[in-house]
Amino acid sequence: MKKNNQEIASLSMDLKRVALGFWGGSNKTANLFTRQALRRKEVIDHRSVKVYLMKFLNELPAILAQKDKKKVAEDALMYSTIFQNYATHN
Repeated sequence: MKKNNQEIASLSMDLKRVALGFWGGSNKTANLFTRQALRRKEVIDHRSVKVYLMKFLNELPAILAQKDKKKVAEDALMYSTIFQNYATHN
């Protein structure tokens, strides 16, 4: 379970970088961390996370694929906070 929390915390940081990249206009960097976040999502053991977090993990690809990059930045920051809170309190 500890490894899972590390992966979730790392996913949170990747999403924070996505948000900062798109918000600051650095699309190349944001796209790099978007791919990293999607890869990291696959490493997380989905059987050992709570149901509400699974919902967010399943929605993540659609959130990151939106056309409006400012909306992606806002959503990525929100998801980053959710994942960070989960990792620190579980």
